[in-house]
Amino acid sequence: MDIKAYIALSLVLFSIGMVGILMRRNAIIIFMCVELMLNAVNLLLVAFSKMHAVGEAAKALPTVASDAQIFVFFIMVVAAAEVSVGLAIIVMLYRNTHSIDVNFLNRLKN
Repeated sequence: MDIKAYIALSLVLFSIGMVGILMRRNAIIIFMCVELMLNAVNLLLVAFSKMHAVGEAAKALPTVASDAQIFVFFIMVVAAAEVSVGLAIIVMLYRNTHSIDVNFLNRLKN
């Protein structure tokens, strides 16, 4: 598959995530859109790493492709930690305001 297809797919996924963040007020949907944007960037990173590995295949460097994939793995581990902290914040928001609308965050100032 051509790198342009990966770039286009990543751009579409990132755009959907950005529109979701800007248009929605539900905290869970906003959180899912942030994760969608993060996965779009991960897809692009792996695609560029694969493209770079194909160009470097003549030089016999097998670790070039795996470096970016290991980096993406660590990004996913950090994203899993982010999910646990983010969901805990959303649960506390719901307990305090009985809503997950982000416009009610001003009530948490008291």
